[in-house]
Amino acid sequence: MTARLGAEEEFHVLDVESGHLVPRAAELLGRIDRPGFTGELQQSMVETNSGVHDTLDGLWRDLASSRRRLDAAAATLGLAVVAAGTVPFASVGSRGVAADPRYRRMADDYRLVADEQLICSAQIHVDVPDRDTAVRAMCLVSPWLPPLLALSASSPFWMGSDTGYASWRTMVWQRWPTAGPVGCHPDAADYDRTLAELIRSGVISDPGMNYHDVRPSAHQQTLELRICDACPRVETVVLVAGLFRALVREACERLERAQGPLCDGRHDWLRAATWRAARSGLEGHLVDPVTRCAAPAPAVLTGMLARLRPTLEASGDWETVHGLLEEALAAGTAAHRLRQAAQAEDLLASVDLMVAETRGERRTPRPTAHPQRSAPQLNALGAYPYAGRSAAPTPSA
Repeated sequence: MTARLGAEEEFHVLDVESGHLVPRAAELLGRIDRPGFTGELQQSMVETNSGVHDTLDGLWRDLASSRRRLDAAAATLGLAVVAAGTVPFASVGSRGVAADPRYRRMADDYRLVADEQLICSAQIHVDVPDRDTAVRAMCLVSPWLPPLLALSASSPFWMGSDTGYASWRTMVWQRWPTAGPVGCHPDAADYDRTLAELIRSGVISDPGMNYHDVRPSAHQQTLELRICDACPRVETVVLVAGLFRALVREACERLERAQGPLCDGRHDWLRAATWRAARSGLEGHLVDPVTRCAAPAPAVLTGMLARLRPTLEASGDWETVHGLLEEALAAGTAAHRLRQAAQAEDLLASVDLMVAETRGERRTPRPTAHPQRSAPQLNALGAYPYAGRSAAPTPSA
């Protein structure tokens, strides 16, 4: 039986003229009278929740529909939404945190870590038979998560600068005390005891603050992927979802056949592998999960695809995932495309590209340099005073 899957996507809310992050999520959500759309820690972010699907095509249509609805509502307010790990232009301040009491407590407890949580991710849920299986499967899928991060990398810019990373969101995210690779646990009871210890220590305040790269859902019978950037192209989310579902299914099948431990418990290398994926994306080397040596990203991803082919064929996902991976490797990461746009023109051009790709448009960044528009300059406080821009993206209806 095919495991069902679903996705959560986070979006930045931008002023359509300036490209600046703005705290108007509540106003935008007020224009969407239907479930599946919600706010987040920062008032400049919104989240969409897909339905539960048997097929990747169903998930694809669902996500595209939610994006169209969100974009249409944003356009009526002079706003745009962007699915990307970070956006180039933002100002940091505690006033950006949403009024929810839980979020306010987090802002008080974590201060600048919470204030700078101006990042968005894409999360995938895949059905599992039970919570014990979910916890045990985490060990088996964890080595393959950095390559999924590399596929999704879309956050090269931070506070007006090129960070040199494909996913700077990962660097910001890993400052939270429970972010990063998950440990190995023999069953759900052991995992839950560890989580309870963290809460008793006062480091986190509730189970929802377990921010590991993969975790069993607290409310659903699913395993949840959390390592990825939000992706401008919906196709990337579908690709990641297809690969993650295959990883989970393969792990569950191995656990059913197992006569003993399948994991060596050595996950200390995973943080380094995650850093490598965040730094390089698809345009450099990754840590191969099989050899634990450096290898070109396309070789790691094609090796992963070959490994998962029987599982992908069994679920009917092979043709979709194979085709989407070929496209992704040919096009490179969103981070690469955004850099190309910025180098050809300026950072505002990269914002245009983010908005266009989030809407479903395909644009090819100009390969050569062109006269730059007047880009905003930092003021004495390190913030960007925006007076508008000359080439704003055109809202879609």
